[in-house]
Amino acid sequence: MNLRIVARQLSVVAWLIGLTMLFSISAAWPEIGGQSEFEDHGFWALLASMVVCGITGLMLRMASGESNSTLYRKEAMAVVGLSWVLATVLGGLPFYFAEVIYTSVDGREIPMGIADCLFESQSGFSTTGATVLTDIENHKWVPRSILFWRSSTHFLGGLGIIVLFVAILGQGSAGKALMRAEMPGPSKEGSQERMQHAAWNFAAIYCVLNLILTIILYLEGMTWFQAICHAFGTMATGGFSTLNASLGGFNSKTIEYTVIVFMILAGTNFTLIYLLTLGKFKKLVTDPEWRTYVGILAVATALVIIVGIFESHDFDPQDKLTAVPEFELAFRDGLFQVVSIMTTTGYCTADFDLWNNFSRGLLVVLMFIGGCAGSTGGGMKVIRIILFTKILGREVEHSYHPSVVRHIRLAGEPVTDQNIPHNILVYVGLIGAIIVTSWLALTWIELDQTWIEAGHPTHNKLIDSGTAVCATLHNIGPGLGIVGATRNYAPFSDSAKLLFTLLMMLGRLELFAVLVLVMPSFWRD
Repeated sequence: MNLRIVARQLSVVAWLIGLTMLFSISAAWPEIGGQSEFEDHGFWALLASMVVCGITGLMLRMASGESNSTLYRKEAMAVVGLSWVLATVLGGLPFYFAEVIYTSVDGREIPMGIADCLFESQSGFSTTGATVLTDIENHKWVPRSILFWRSSTHFLGGLGIIVLFVAILGQGSAGKALMRAEMPGPSKEGSQERMQHAAWNFAAIYCVLNLILTIILYLEGMTWFQAICHAFGTMATGGFSTLNASLGGFNSKTIEYTVIVFMILAGTNFTLIYLLTLGKFKKLVTDPEWRTYVGILAVATALVIIVGIFESHDFDPQDKLTAVPEFELAFRDGLFQVVSIMTTTGYCTADFDLWNNFSRGLLVVLMFIGGCAGSTGGGMKVIRIILFTKILGREVEHSYHPSVVRHIRLAGEPVTDQNIPHNILVYVGLIGAIIVTSWLALTWIELDQTWIEAGHPTHNKLIDSGTAVCATLHNIGPGLGIVGATRNYAPFSDSAKLLFTLLMMLGRLELFAVLVLVMPSFWRD
C-alpha cells in the first residue's frame, strides 16, 4: 500500500470540502439567506471549518512528499473509503463550531455532540437525509448558513466526491476503480478515457438538472434559498428540507408533482438521461432495468392507493386545505411516498405511519430495491434485483435439470461473465448479514427507555429498530415508528448514532470500499 499517494489524494478532498463551504457562508447575509440579520455564529463556524479543512489538506500534502506514483486499484479503494471518513469528520465541523441546538429537554437547549455532528454530516454526504435536528425552522437553533451547508453535503454526495475527483483530475487507470465505487452496479469495464468522459457527463447532467429544478421551484413559490436546498435534496435523492414538515409544509400539489418527476429522474441511470439528450429515446424504453424500475413504481403506487390508503384514511371528499377530490389526494400522497422511498429520497408529504400494515410493509420492501445503477439513488439497485431473481430461477431449474447449462440473459443478451452472478450473491448475502447483525446490536445497545421517552410502545422496538437499520443502510432516512415520517433520530444514544453513521457509509459505498479498511492484509505492501 502506497500511503504517500493516498495522503496526496486525500489532501485534495479536504481542500475541495473546505472550498465548498465558501458558498454556504454567503447564506449568512440577509440578502442571500433571507433572514432579518447577519448570522455571525454560522459565519464564524463555517470560516473556522474552512481553516481546519485547509490545514488538514496541507498536512496530508506534506505527509505525501513529492509522490507521483501510479494510483493502483488498492490505493484507489483506500482513497474512496478514507475520503468518506474524512468528509464525514470535516463536514461535521460547522455543526459543532456553530453549537447547533438539536433538541431540548425540560426546557434546556441541548447542543449537538460529536456523534450528532458525525451522524448529520454522513447523512448528508451519503444522501440519506436522516436527521437528529428537531426544529430546523428555529434559526437561533440552526443558522440558515448551516442549513445551506447541510443541503450542500447532499449536492456533493450526489455528485460523488470521487466522481468529481476523476472528472477534474483524471486519476489514471484507477479511474475505473473510483467510478465503480461511486457509481455502483454491474457494468462493463471501460477505458480510462471512457470512464473520465462518463464522469464529466454525469457531473454535467447532474448540475443542469439541479439548476432546472431550482428555477422551477422558485417559479412555483419557493424562495431562492428554499429552491436551491430542495433541488439539492431531490436530485441527490437525499431529502434534507428547510421545513420541519418537509415538502408537505409547502402544501402545494404543483411542487409535489414537480419533485416527483425529478425524483424519478434522479433514480434513473444517468447514462440513459445522457442518451436522451442525444435523441436516443428508444434506449430508454428498451432498457430492462428502467422498464422494471417504472413498473415497480406504478404497481406499488396502485397497491398503496387501492389496498392501503383508502383502508386507513378517512379522506374528506373536498379537503379544506387542498380543495381536491378524495382520489386525487390519495393518488398524490401514494405516488409521492412510493417514489420518495424507492428512489431513497425520503421526502414526506403524508404520515405513512398512519397507513395500514400492508402499505407500510410495501414501503419497507421498496427500501431494499432502491433506484437504478448509475443513479444517485441508494438501495440494492433494480438491476441487482433483476439479476438476483434470474439467478434464483436458474438454480431452481438446476434442481430438476442438473445437466442443463443456461446463461442468464439480460435484454436478450447472455451474461457470460460468471463473476457477475457470484458478485450478486455475495452482495445480497452481505446485505442480509449486516442487517441482521446491526438489528440485533441496536436492540441490545438501545434501552427501552428511548421508546418510553419518545412516547412509543416498547413492543414496537423490534420493528422500529429493523426499519431504522434498513433506512440508514439503504440511504433512505425515515423508517417506521420512532423514526417515522414525522420523527427523527434524535432520541437515540450516541452509540446507536455512530452505528447508523457506519451503516450510511456502507450503503453509500456499496460495502466493499468500507469493509476493506478494517482488513489488515489490505494495508500490507
